Amino acid sequence: MKQFRIFWLAGENSGDLHAAVVMRKLNQSVPYIQHYGIGGKRMQAEGLEPLFPYERFSLMGFAEVIKHLGFFYKVESRLKRSFSEDKPDLAILVDYPGLNLRVAKFADDARVPVLYFICPQFWAWKHKRVYKLKYNTRHVACILPFEKELLDIHNVTGSFVGHPIAEEIKLELDRDAFAAFYGLDARKRWVGFLPGSRMLEIERMLPVFLEASQGLDDGSLEFLFSKSQSIDHRRFMQIIHQSGAAKAHIIDGYNYELMKYSDFIVSTSGTATLETAYLGTPLLIAYKTSPISYRIARRLVRIKRVGLPNIVLEKDAVPELLQDAVTPANISRIVREYLTDRELYNAMKQDLAEIKSLLGGLSASAEMVRLIRLMLKIDE
Repeated sequence: MKQFRIFWLAGENSGDLHAAVVMRKLNQSVPYIQHYGIGGKRMQAEGLEPLFPYERFSLMGFAEVIKHLGFFYKVESRLKRSFSEDKPDLAILVDYPGLNLRVAKFADDARVPVLYFICPQFWAWKHKRVYKLKYNTRHVACILPFEKELLDIHNVTGSFVGHPIAEEIKLELDRDAFAAFYGLDARKRWVGFLPGSRMLEIERMLPVFLEASQGLDDGSLEFLFSKSQSIDHRRFMQIIHQSGAAKAHIIDGYNYELMKYSDFIVSTSGTATLETAYLGTPLLIAYKTSPISYRIARRLVRIKRVGLPNIVLEKDAVPELLQDAVTPANISRIVREYLTDRELYNAMKQDLAEIKSLLGGLSASAEMVRLIRLMLKIDE
């Protein structure tokens, strides 16, 4: 049998996770595939041969990317040469549109078919990206249901494959076992904080979240702080100690349990907000970036909502705090309001229940394997 070669590019932790699940299912279905490209530890565990150090790609905001333009120029030059001299059978580009849309053109120019997994949010900003998808990709796999209709309007070939979180979210512990493992008081209500998976996010958001927890501390609550494996443990703990938040419980695993069993979640904007909403836990979304990045984004973003749950539901179901509004006082006020107003709390839970029906029903990894087999012309 022919051994197929697939080039992958996933530049963020969420993309690394989603791609790894697809790779695992693909390897079970088609074991004679060579994987190479750009991806993290999860993808490498499924057989990816990395071309560059993965940590160099995890950046946040316009200003941060500008500082690393030299590195990205080197990446693009090498990939352009690679596609011309040693063409893979397929290029699968996962999210990360700033680089991936450029790579899509390199691949297409070299006659390498491109499957784009996780459609760039052209409907939110940089609308012209839809034309890059149209001219430089063979197929776009969407994970939000409304994206397929928008692609159809522009004659872009694509399909809705389901959202990866529908099959990735798995609970390993019940609430009591989770409480025992982390030394939590199961009789109290829990407020969970998700400060992010990048160090820049942690530096900006964690101190604010810690101060907010101190403002909420009336003895009736437990405060849980998620620490991603990608975050430097020493620096994370240093921020905790500097805050003086003695009651902060550090959760460095079982993130889905944290989301599910907390009574309320405060989360930095991103995939974690949609995961929390999918699990049905009321939440507050906070987003803060550098002043320069925020000013640029304000000029370019075409939608009023930044939180994925609100975008999917097409309404303001979840409160959002942006930039200067991200203060300990505002966070404490909103959390306290929802925890003390049962009607308000239940109304959000009712809204969030719609998320599961909208995103579930399909297995994104199974649909992706089907598309890959079609594009490689592998018979079932």
